[in-house]
Amino acid sequence: MVQWRQDLSGVRDAITIINRNDDLLASRTKAMTKLTLDNAELTHQIGVKLGSTLPASTVILLFGDLGAGKTTLVKGIGEGLGITDPIVSPTFTLINEYTEARIPLYHLDLYRLEPNEVSALNLETYWEGIEVTPGIVAIEWAERMPYKPDSYINIHLSYTQLLTREITITPFNTILDYSQNGLNELQQK
Repeated sequence: MVQWRQDLSGVRDAITIINRNDDLLASRTKAMTKLTLDNAELTHQIGVKLGSTLPASTVILLFGDLGAGKTTLVKGIGEGLGITDPIVSPTFTLINEYTEARIPLYHLDLYRLEPNEVSALNLETYWEGIEVTPGIVAIEWAERMPYKPDSYINIHLSYTQLLTREITITPFNTILDYSQNGLNELQQK
């Protein structure tokens, strides 16, 4: 179990993250959190919080239109992990690996691929730690995946009619217990 205690400009957030796959978690695996964010910096800050607290072998599946903030969130995750290299979208390289951090970050972008091409990448080697050191696996355009890991966090980013961003975080077979007040205060920054 990892406990998240992060102070962001006086905002106290607490998140307990449990990466287990058992019957006791079943009732809490779809605890969705939805936030409205006024700017890209708040998207980045949520990424920083996730990167500073999530354990190795966490898989984050990112969904959203072009420009919704998927790469901005991953840049924040990288900052939270302590990565100093620039984090760029791997649209053409498919996979960027950042290994000089608290734990590695594997940033994948499936935008240009069809599901059969995604299968050929053997993505499970990243979340199972078969050929690489376990780390955080962040996958943009995850809707192109023909299969998913046993546990993961869905993050959907979208624009609203008010020109703000909405982020929806839904864990599957992973529990994220939020101090709702702290995350709600992020919306007001």
